[in-house]
Amino acid sequence: MTNAVDDFSAHLRRLGSTGEVVEFQTEVPTAAAAAELLGCEVGAIGNSLVFDVDEEPLLIITSGAHRVDTKHVSRTLGLGRIRRATPEFVLGATGQPVGGVGPVGHPKPIRTLVDRHLENYPTVWAGAGTKHRMFPTSFGELLRITGGTAIDVSAD
Repeated sequence: MTNAVDDFSAHLRRLGSTGEVVEFQTEVPTAAAAAELLGCEVGAIGNSLVFDVDEEPLLIITSGAHRVDTKHVSRTLGLGRIRRATPEFVLGATGQPVGGVGPVGHPKPIRTLVDRHLENYPTVWAGAGTKHRMFPTSFGELLRITGGTAIDVSAD
């Protein structure tokens, strides 16, 4: 019998990722909490944030040290209004709860943007489908496994 960690790990293997899912005893609801548990800089945490663009999901993986400037992203990509998605929208689009969304493992592909700031870290920690799990990866691997586009997520 498999569990969610095994399923997510198997999905990572199919994508050619070598990172092992780490499961925590407590939730890691913020980048700061995750960084403290992992002993890394908050900027090395890749937050997977889901937005609603005309009822289509947009996944932005941003450094824990950044806030997404939705107006900047919209202007840069020529998109309509980008809104923070509701928890129900996130769960429907990703199959994963807010606070635990991973960059992969969704029912169907989601347009994905990856914060260029994450390139500054040799190891990036990303969510693994629940509020209790993360996995190590790299900026390049995030781009590859998500089919994502590198972008500056803020105007600064």
